[in-house]
Amino acid sequence: MSKSAFISMAVIRRLPRYYRYIHRLWLDGVTRISSRELADRMELTASQVRQDFNCFGEFGQQGCGYDVALLNTEIAKILGLNEGYRVIMMGAGRLGSSIIENFNFESRGFHLAAVFDSDPNKIGTEIDGLKINDPADLEGLCGGRECPEIGVLCVPREVARECALALKKAGVKAIWNFTSENLYDLGLVVENVHISDSILTLGYRLNELERELYG
Repeated sequence: MSKSAFISMAVIRRLPRYYRYIHRLWLDGVTRISSRELADRMELTASQVRQDFNCFGEFGQQGCGYDVALLNTEIAKILGLNEGYRVIMMGAGRLGSSIIENFNFESRGFHLAAVFDSDPNKIGTEIDGLKINDPADLEGLCGGRECPEIGVLCVPREVARECALALKKAGVKAIWNFTSENLYDLGLVVENVHISDSILTLGYRLNELERELYG
C-alpha cells in the first residue's frame, strides 16, 4: 500500500492553505521560511507543519527552514496543478456562471473545456468565451481520449445524481459537487462543497466568542 494511503484527510485539506501562503511568499520574492514562521501565519504549530510536510517527503533542513521555491513546486505537484486537468461545467445558472467568470481555472492549473446547461434559452449562447452545450451532447463532445477528468456540478439537487452518472458514463473521473446532494457510491472521486457550512461554522465561532466574553 502506498504511503499516501495513510495520509489523513485533515492533512490533505490543509495542503491548499499551505500552497496559498507559500505561493504568495514565492511571488513576493521570499526565498526561505521556517516552520515556526509558516505556522504563525497559518495559526498552526511548528510541529504540525513539520509533521504535515513529512507525510510527503523531506522538504526542509533542520536549522535552515524551507526553500520557498522548492516548496511551492512540490506542493503544486502534490495537488496536481501541473497535470493540466480538464474541467467541464454542468449548469450555467447563477452559481455556475459566477464560478466560470470569477474562479479563473487557468491560473490554478486547470482548463475549463466545456459548459453544459439544459435551458433551451442558454444552449448555443456563450459565457466567458465558451459555448453552452446541450447535456444530450455530453458523451459526443467529451468522450474518447480527450475527455475532461473533472466535472463541476452546479445543477438543482433533484438532478445531481443523474448528472453525476452522465458524467461518469462520459468518462469523467472526479466531481466538484456544489449541489446540496451528497454524492457517494458512484465509483468517482467526489468533493462535496456546501457553501452554507462556512457561515454556520462562523456562527458557532462567534457564539463561542460571545460566551467567553459575556458568559
